[in-house]
Amino acid sequence: MLTSNSMFNTASFPSILEGHNADLSHVSKDLINGLRIYNNGRSYILGNLALSEGLQPHKAINSSPNDLEYKLIMQSALLLANQSYNRPLVLTTGFPYSTHQINKSNAKKFLESIHRIEYDASTFGDQKRAVKVVEVTQAEILPEMMGNVVGLRKGDYQADGSFFAVSLGFGTFEAALSTPNGIVQRTTVSKMGIQYAVDLFTSEMAKDYYLGLKSKKQLDVVFQKDFIVLNRTKIDITKIKAQVLTQYYQDIISPSLRNAFNDSDFALSDKMYITGGGALYGDLIDCFYNEFRDIVDVEVVHNPLTLTSQGYCLHSLDISQGNKVGAIGIDVGNANTVVTQFEDGAFGWK
Repeated sequence: MLTSNSMFNTASFPSILEGHNADLSHVSKDLINGLRIYNNGRSYILGNLALSEGLQPHKAINSSPNDLEYKLIMQSALLLANQSYNRPLVLTTGFPYSTHQINKSNAKKFLESIHRIEYDASTFGDQKRAVKVVEVTQAEILPEMMGNVVGLRKGDYQADGSFFAVSLGFGTFEAALSTPNGIVQRTTVSKMGIQYAVDLFTSEMAKDYYLGLKSKKQLDVVFQKDFIVLNRTKIDITKIKAQVLTQYYQDIISPSLRNAFNDSDFALSDKMYITGGGALYGDLIDCFYNEFRDIVDVEVVHNPLTLTSQGYCLHSLDISQGNKVGAIGIDVGNANTVVTQFEDGAFGWK
C-alpha cells in the first residue's frame, strides 16, 4: 500500500514471510505486492505475496535484529525505499520499550552497512533475478513511543504541551506521558498487544468451528474483518470481536494505565492520543472513552498506521541536517512494516 499527504510518502506491507522456491512470474502488479528476497541460496516471499501465495506465512513477535526474518523484512523495506534511486540513506527505526535496550546495538550494527539485496523482479515484470545496493550511512534506534511522540509534535498535529500517548500494536501495547521536557519514564507502559485479543478470538471460535492450520497472522487478517469464511460458509464475528476486545481492555490495558498514570499526571494534561492498528477497532476505542471521558479528551489520530514511521522519518531529517532526499523512517511492526520518506524522496516504483 502506498499513501501520501502534504509532507510524506508512505508504503506498507504485512510483516510476514515464508520460504518459497516455486516459480512466481507475473503474479503481482508491482514490487510492493511481489516482494521476494534471496538469502544464502533460498528465496523468501514477503508481505502481500506471502499472504496470497504462502501456506503458513509467519513472523515471530518482537523479533530481534539477529533473526533472519527481521533482516529480510528490513531489507525489503530498504529495497522499496531505494528502488528507483541510488542515494545513501539516513534511517531511523525502533523497538518497544521492553526490547529497545537489548536490541539497539545489534540493530545499528546491522543497518549501518552497504546492503546488497538480491530479489526476484519476475514477480511483477519481465526481468529475472536482480540486485539492488543500498547504503545506510547512519541509523538511529529509538523506543517506538518516541517515534509516536516525534510524529505528534513535529508532524501534522504539531502537538504542544503535555499529552498522553497510547500505541495499540499487534505485538505490544505501549503508553506514556509526554511533556515538553520529554517522556516521563515512570509512566511508560509496554504490555501485550492486540495478539492477546486475537488469541482469545481463536479460542472462542475453536469451541464451535475447525479453523484449520491458519497461522496467527492469517487469523489477525480475519480479525480485522467482520466475518470469517469456514467450510464455504460466511460467519459473522462482530459480537465475538466486541467481546474479546473488551476483555483485552479489562485484562491488560486498563490495569496497566491505572498503575502508570496517577492524579498528578492527569493534572498536567487533558489530552490522550491513540495510535497503532488497534486504534481501528471501534469496540476497543469505546472502552477508552468510557474510562477516560471525564478526565481527558481521547482522540484517535488520523494516521494510526503510519504515525510511528513518520516520526522516525522526521527524526532522520533532524540528524541528517535537513536532507529530505536521504531521510527515511522504517517501522518494523508485528502486523505491518511501514516505510516513510519525504516527497523529495518519493517512491519510484509506483
